[in-house]
Amino acid sequence: MLPRIDLELARKSIVEGLKNYVFQVAGKKGGVIGVSGGVDSAVAALLAAEALGSENLHPVILPSLATPKEDVEDAFLVAEKAGVTREKVEVIEIEPILRCFDKALGPMTHMERGNLAARVRMSILHQRAYKYNSIVIGTGDKSELLIGYFTKYGDGGVDVLPIGGLYKTYVRQMALHLGLPERIAFKPSSPRLWPDHEAEKEIGLSYEIIDEILFGLFDKRLKPEEVSKQTGISMEIIQRVINMHLKTDHKRRPPPVIEPVIRYL
Repeated sequence: MLPRIDLELARKSIVEGLKNYVFQVAGKKGGVIGVSGGVDSAVAALLAAEALGSENLHPVILPSLATPKEDVEDAFLVAEKAGVTREKVEVIEIEPILRCFDKALGPMTHMERGNLAARVRMSILHQRAYKYNSIVIGTGDKSELLIGYFTKYGDGGVDVLPIGGLYKTYVRQMALHLGLPERIAFKPSSPRLWPDHEAEKEIGLSYEIIDEILFGLFDKRLKPEEVSKQTGISMEIIQRVINMHLKTDHKRRPPPVIEPVIRYL
């Protein structure tokens, strides 16, 4: 069982840290964020609005054929709660762009097209960030980062991760703390890369279990056997999570520079 955290302290520290990074470190005027109607982007958007001011936050909705209409409405609700009027929220349909890729590249698997969709979305967000002299605010949480559940150079290609230090369990709690409705706080997580796409179904584990394992391994620094003993989770499942972390290590690192052997003549 994950311990409770001081949500208000976490909120304040994220807001101050994000404000300092955007304005002082990066020297930008604001932030661009993709809002999907899911809990991660909702929490990230509200924290960003508080940190940067709603006038400096540029929410963008990027639906495809895989995006349910209710997600779009929830994304508008989040933007409005962040202080951005419906009229100022950009909606950019990515399906016409994806169809151009379909024509150019030929048949793709749903995984190939889904990852392409994530990278198209990120390209648009970076274009908008350049336009507004802003940075791209990421919506990934600690659980997703540690198991590598994101598209490299897609939703992983951001400038800053305000909720990257919160496990999914805590993000859901933060959503309620910030006054978001339960239907958003507990909506099944999904990158919406293809129709009926749900994260936990694809991963094969609930985030509650994943978070318990990750907390034991990375926060408490326990050995896998100790995590199993304390949580009652089987070693087989714990090893699955460890393998996800190890196999996605490259996603969390910058590209390695292969250093040549230099001999000056």
